[in-house]
Amino acid sequence: MTIENHADPVRAAGPRSVWRGTRGATALLVFDPAGESKHDELPATWRGLAEQRQIVWFRLATEGALSEAGELLADSDALAPIVDVVTSGPAAESTLDVVERHPGRVRSVLLVDPAAGQVGGSPEEADATWADRNSDRLGALEKAGVSVRIIAHSTEDERDRIPPPLPLGHPDVVTAVERALGDLDR
Repeated sequence: MTIENHADPVRAAGPRSVWRGTRGATALLVFDPAGESKHDELPATWRGLAEQRQIVWFRLATEGALSEAGELLADSDALAPIVDVVTSGPAAESTLDVVERHPGRVRSVLLVDPAAGQVGGSPEEADATWADRNSDRLGALEKAGVSVRIIAHSTEDERDRIPPPLPLGHPDVVTAVERALGDLDR
């Protein structure tokens, strides 16, 4: 199953996943609906994080990427004991579906613009409405030990030249991920 851009052969081409970083380090799984990393490299903004963590970037625009992510989470020997997940907008619901099947493997889900294209208002208002609508689901994950946080929103100014969601390669997203992971590591 692909999440977005399934009709775009450019985004659908390339690997399903890109692995970078230190094997055995805290794992960071990125569920990317836009299909970045087409050329088997992380976006440049993420390369610093790969020095500290093992990053697996799932290109959800490719067929089978979401299933591959679920299989990876099911394999207790494939990743370090601590696994964090990052996703954005159109992949938020599907990502939560995968995490709900493997709550003991995931420490956190970090969301970027989860309401993109679904709820009106400013990006912050839309994300708050989305979180309210999904409060039971998010609460169940929290009870299972999975911290769920909305970490970044589009800003509706010239810095974000495209509509929400912010691309996961955006520098503001990387900064928000680093901050959230720092808080979780304490």
